[in-house]
Amino acid sequence: MSTYEVNFDGLVGLTHNYAGLSLGNMASTSNKHSLANPQLAALQGLNKMKALADMGFTQGVLPPQERPCINSLRLLGFSGRDEHILSQVAKKAPYLLANVSSASSMWVANAATVSPSADTRDNKVHFTVANLNNKFHRSIEAETTGRALKATFPSSDHFVHHAALPSQAQFGDEGAANHNRLCADHGTSGVEVFVYGRQAWGGSEEPKHFPARQTREASEAIARLHQLSEEQCVFVQQNPTVIDQGVFHNDVIAVSNGPVLFHHQHAFLDSSSAFDHIRRRLSLFECEFLPITVPNDAVSVEEAVSTYLFNSQLLSKVDGKMLMIVPEECRKNVRVWTYLNHLMESGGPINEVKVFDLRESMANGGGPACLRLRVVLNPSELKATNPNALLDDHLYHLLTGWVKKHYRDRLGESDLADPSLLNENRTALDELTQIMKLGSIYPFQRVSS
Repeated sequence: MSTYEVNFDGLVGLTHNYAGLSLGNMASTSNKHSLANPQLAALQGLNKMKALADMGFTQGVLPPQERPCINSLRLLGFSGRDEHILSQVAKKAPYLLANVSSASSMWVANAATVSPSADTRDNKVHFTVANLNNKFHRSIEAETTGRALKATFPSSDHFVHHAALPSQAQFGDEGAANHNRLCADHGTSGVEVFVYGRQAWGGSEEPKHFPARQTREASEAIARLHQLSEEQCVFVQQNPTVIDQGVFHNDVIAVSNGPVLFHHQHAFLDSSSAFDHIRRRLSLFECEFLPITVPNDAVSVEEAVSTYLFNSQLLSKVDGKMLMIVPEECRKNVRVWTYLNHLMESGGPINEVKVFDLRESMANGGGPACLRLRVVLNPSELKATNPNALLDDHLYHLLTGWVKKHYRDRLGESDLADPSLLNENRTALDELTQIMKLGSIYPFQRVSS
């Protein structure tokens, strides 16, 4: 029975802009106030999805969110007609307008943590929506994310959906961006590696300049919710010094696929101990651990952050080898590109690299891995998935036409107060829910008459 690791990519939203909201994310803050091109951003993402689908990989799509988020502004004391609220916020609290207009839900690696049925005691796929409580603009995503996931994976016979953890600092959860799964094959039981930045109760070493967004306590809670056995879990601390260098999530410094963990030399606080632990756990499942360590003298942490070398996708090919999907920035950096060519020629498991232009997303702090949520599905689970969320030629053409019809090709922060932008967003999303058969997942669709 074939089992598929399906990449569900997030559609870039209509309000994609550069507000520089994410402290600790170098690209986000360095490009603050630049003009964005939402239409190009969405098309770049769709082109990556289509290319992978054309290569034979099963590819899914997850929708963007309603922005600006008027519901959040009402919760903060603004009232009246939606247009009046936007006007008042733009005048009195423009920082709030930027936050409630963020298109950050495009990076669905932060949407949830997913455990496949091969790992869970009830043999169902488990999803826990991330609370993303470290950043206000992301913390408002959880409710709609949960509805979108339930609309995409609706069958209670196959899928279990957990609400976000309590939105407290002790349970900071950033989703699959801090979660790796190692296994001999996608369909067999494996080891889930939870990477955390700090231990809320325990006095772990922490970064000095930027926040450690994921806590060990959150990762442990997710492991319990997902009915994972102790033998299937390893908890590893991220190196706090690399967090201070802009590695705000583990997927900026490491990526896994099958038995391979491709990572930077300085990714983890105690690699030797962590890898011994992983190796012992994997041996229980008759799987050999294959770590690929990129030395700092080949690629520095600074270069890893600027090129997003590790924010890549590792995909298993039919010949047993692996394909790496990297952004154009990797090819433009001589040292990184030299390393990748040596990697392909080394005889190891990764023997092919493909480059994609994702500069709109990259300039806002998200690369290929940020844009996708990995979901392992067996044939019956794939059949139970909303078919209108799985990319084929027909859906691709529908979505590219939808983007060209509704998206602006130029957007700055000053445009966020334009009430017509809110109306454009709602019109487009209403049409999208019909294309993808998602039902009423957005707040504007759920308002009582």
